[in-house]
Amino acid sequence: MAKIGINIATGSLQQEDIIVGIDLGTTNSLVAIIHPETKQPVVLKEHDGAALVPSVVHFGNARTVTVGDEAKIYLITEPHNTIFSVKRLMGKSYNDINKYSTFFTYKILDDDTERLVKIQVGNEFYSPIELSSLILKELKKRAEHILKTPVTRAVITVPAYFNDAQRQATRDAGKLAGLDVLRIVNEPTAASLAYGLGMKKEETKTVAVFDLGGGTFDISILRITNGIFEVLSTNGNTYLGGDDFDSAIVKYWQNQLIISDEQLRNNKSLAQSFRLTAEEAKVYLSFHTEFKGKIQENIVSLTKPEFDKLIYVYVEQTITCCQNALQDAGLSVIDIDEVVMVGGSTRVPLVKKMVSEFFQKPLHDTMNPDEVVALGAAVQADILAGNNKDFLLLDITPLSLGIETMGGLMDVLIPRNSKIPAKAGRQYTTQKDGQSSMRISVYQGERDLVKDNRKLAEFNLNGIPGMPAGFPKVEVSFLVNADGILVVKAKELRSGIEQSIEVKPQYRLTDAEVEKMLLDSITHAKEDMQTRALVEAQTEAGQIINATENFLSKNQSFLSNEEILNTKTAISKLQELVQSGTKDEIQSAIETLNEISRPYAERLMDEAISHAMKGKQI
Repeated sequence: MAKIGINIATGSLQQEDIIVGIDLGTTNSLVAIIHPETKQPVVLKEHDGAALVPSVVHFGNARTVTVGDEAKIYLITEPHNTIFSVKRLMGKSYNDINKYSTFFTYKILDDDTERLVKIQVGNEFYSPIELSSLILKELKKRAEHILKTPVTRAVITVPAYFNDAQRQATRDAGKLAGLDVLRIVNEPTAASLAYGLGMKKEETKTVAVFDLGGGTFDISILRITNGIFEVLSTNGNTYLGGDDFDSAIVKYWQNQLIISDEQLRNNKSLAQSFRLTAEEAKVYLSFHTEFKGKIQENIVSLTKPEFDKLIYVYVEQTITCCQNALQDAGLSVIDIDEVVMVGGSTRVPLVKKMVSEFFQKPLHDTMNPDEVVALGAAVQADILAGNNKDFLLLDITPLSLGIETMGGLMDVLIPRNSKIPAKAGRQYTTQKDGQSSMRISVYQGERDLVKDNRKLAEFNLNGIPGMPAGFPKVEVSFLVNADGILVVKAKELRSGIEQSIEVKPQYRLTDAEVEKMLLDSITHAKEDMQTRALVEAQTEAGQIINATENFLSKNQSFLSNEEILNTKTAISKLQELVQSGTKDEIQSAIETLNEISRPYAERLMDEAISHAMKGKQI
């Protein structure tokens, strides 16, 4: 049993081997635990009462990094060096976020639309995983400061719609921050747990979780049966939230004071005053009928009916999403047993009124909507710690399962602590033209390089039709059945050829061996991630060099001597850096090669289209 004490000087909790619940949010993040005396979930707060940590990272001179409120002040003054909403980029390619790229004020690289995004700050290149880890590291530091004890284990929440890549990215961020991530929990599941839903055996309920934050909206329909949460459907808008309410007020006052968008763009201080006063009005009108304020020398006012009229269209959009979610789940309003409210923007009375009227029932809204997800994560952490004996924990996988990818990297398909039976799949492709086989090597462990993990099995998928590199689509799927037997299948989707292997349960690993593997993964997390980032950059560089050299050999006659010379020089420099350069140096050289080749690649594309369309009428 864990020992718990109280620090007499600060009154803070002290507990050995504590597991925390973390809400890693788009706008704000926070940490919660189960209080050892009251046995109730509580959010960890600093002495000034602050619990929310803005999910903002600022990079200053000499590589200084600040996170949270300190970083937030740079959003206006140093937008290129201040990263916000990084959660939107987790596990995403540039293709996924292309149409929203203007939303971000920092530089997101678009060198390859299919690859995961990278963020450039000065001469450094960061992945969303690295940036998220900085936020988690800050949360870990704050938790340790409040609890006066090391914090190494956590449950982290993610949106229900997060895919496998996004969940794995969140796990990797936790590992890089020095946390053993015991479970990734869906945010609506956590919110339901905070209200005690799903905690009773034999209980079956259908729950709607309405989550309206500062910049995102999600509606999730869950079915809870015997403590098992199943997501029936999700819907929402990742660019709709309380910020839109603020913008509507700003626009209303702009029209009253005859101030143009251009004036606000050119006067950052005035724009900030408008936004902050609008936010103040929104909060004030949740409890009063009229707001009066001042923006520099201008007097502004807003009544509750005026505010409701301004935001009605946005709240109506959330209700449309609720209708769509019900339709996708094959349910109607009468099938919903409970409605849980999450996110700071659900404090707005019009939101509560319209949601309650739509679902035709009272709402669960007594908890702080900013904290409810973190509180639920703490409940889940308590269950994992074995302190909640009423709750049944299903069998779980003790270590992560995955396959070897290029450069000897481990690609996890089923993370450790996944409930079994569990199933996961991912698509891969060939690296060379005409490649007819692919070796599938299965590993167990938590390290980023397969050489540090345990090999379980290996087989070849033969008979892949001769195609250019990147064309074959090989789906590798893992299924761990109720008996703990792992079945690995590989199937080339274009031709239908398939191969599979069965791996028996790995009971030969003792608890001590599992503990050592976990400890090693935390101890070596930083160097592992640095090695992974370097290997990925080297792999990407090799692919770009091959593609560019092929392009040159086929299209040399269409290029000027200067273009050919510049390209060959850039390739040579990149080849040199692949052998001896850092991750950032390689990324920078890739960016340079892309900048050189982009103009003539686009020119040849335009010529090819123009030639193909010649003589054709549209």
